Amino acid sequence: MRTYVGHQQAVSAEDFVELALGTPVELWLGPEGETDEERAARLDAARDILAHPEYRNLPDDVARIAAEVIEAYAPELFNVVPLARPAGRRRTSRKGAAA
Repeated sequence: MRTYVGHQQAVSAEDFVELALGTPVELWLGPEGETDEERAARLDAARDILAHPEYRNLPDDVARIAAEVIEAYAPELFNVVPLARPAGRRRTSRKGAAA
């Protein structure tokens, strides 16, 4: 079975992510062993992309994709339950007064 995003075929998971986001993943994560100068240039390019109207929803899209992946492959990470506080312990403010 073939997977397409728009008119482009996604052959690997990296292709799918790049086509879904419209930018290469390396732009956001950086390659291993990059220099400080390369990192500064990469982050500058990333800022330019985020400033473009076409990508104004990119941070929200990335968060949504990440949540969908977590939900699909590690749903137990979304099973958050509040922990009970031990009896007799109260929160204190910065000045040490009991809240």
